[in-house]
Amino acid sequence: MSTPEFIREIRAAGAGHLLLLLPGVTAVVFDDEGRVLLGRRADTGRWSVVGGIAEPGEQPAETAVREVYEETAVRCVPERVVLVQMLEPVTYANGDPYGNLRKRHGWRISAGQHTTGGPAWKHDPRSHRRTRICRQGRREGLAPRPA
Repeated sequence: MSTPEFIREIRAAGAGHLLLLLPGVTAVVFDDEGRVLLGRRADTGRWSVVGGIAEPGEQPAETAVREVYEETAVRCVPERVVLVQMLEPVTYANGDPYGNLRKRHGWRISAGQHTTGGPAWKHDPRSHRRTRICRQGRREGLAPRPA
């Protein structure tokens, strides 16, 4: 989960360690059997739904499609917005604080995508090390729900 270049530029241009509010998305992706696509986070080792920060000028739905594909090689199709919320600020180990306006979308895996192996199981080692499909209701090893 590397810091996007545009954020490094903002910090270098004088923002330093000031709080940045960033638009982000979370994609809750379901397959045809109602299972949820999860990724194991590289920073915490916990299972979570896929998400990320929008690039400048990028629409939230575009961000979700890009993040899901980059991290899992799964193509998804938007169905609806599930939740919009401001998350509590987080300070990373390097001292950079971030606040995140998170928009959560409900998605489905595109037709023809594999959910039991094959291309859908490509991983971005900087963010999610592994992916899995999980039946709804199973929460062992998952990151806690936001308050």
